[in-house]
Amino acid sequence: MIRHVVMFSWTAEATPQQKKRVQTELRALPALMKGMRSYHAGPDAGLAAGNFDFAVVADFDDAASFAAYRDHPAHRAVVEESIAPIRQARAAVQYEI
Repeated sequence: MIRHVVMFSWTAEATPQQKKRVQTELRALPALMKGMRSYHAGPDAGLAAGNFDFAVVADFDDAASFAAYRDHPAHRAVVEESIAPIRQARAAVQYEI
């Protein structure tokens, strides 16, 4: 299995509505994906200073399932239309579990 972890920091100009839209749109993606075993997306809980603002953790059957998610038109639309306009920073990793 492959675990995908991505974190975002938002720009200072990002509105609460924009941030909520990212969460809503990302959480709608699992219903469209094959080979996805688990998917969690949400804002930082605010328990420690210096954290990123938002994270996604997803588990996939294999690398091909991850690639299908990464390249899926619905996922690309969320990235380009909702995330990119408010993204200040991004960090990601994929690893075998």
